[in-house]
Amino acid sequence: MDIVTWANEQAELIRAGCLSELDLENIAEEIEDVGKSEKYEIANRMAVLICHLLKWEHQLDYRGSSWISTIHDQRERIELRLKKSPSLRLFIADDDWRMRDAYLDGKQQASTETGISNADFPSECPWITEQIMDHTFFLGVPYDKTKP
Repeated sequence: MDIVTWANEQAELIRAGCLSELDLENIAEEIEDVGKSEKYEIANRMAVLICHLLKWEHQLDYRGSSWISTIHDQRERIELRLKKSPSLRLFIADDDWRMRDAYLDGKQQASTETGISNADFPSECPWITEQIMDHTFFLGVPYDKTKP
């Protein structure tokens, strides 16, 4: 099935008021998939962000503008997703298993990219989500929780 053609057909049926002709089961699945896609994107972006923060902390000699750019870009893109879908905040909460998974994914990615053993990185995320998302937070810079 060509998903684009099918989606356009379903949209036309809705606009025409032909609700009895809709493929409701597949429409429901596609709607669920949209939500899954949003969750996957936020988790993936968080893993990339964590990877670069770990690299920033563990590879002082390689720090550069491209890492800074990636860190800022991922934070901005995550913030945009959270503005569009505030319910996604649940998926980056400090105590959520998906956040732990994002850390493990980011740690593995950092290990692969740097050649540093996965075991040399902390077993659990050393930062809270608020720090990870704070545009002024870089490692070696004290984090001030009193700042808004």
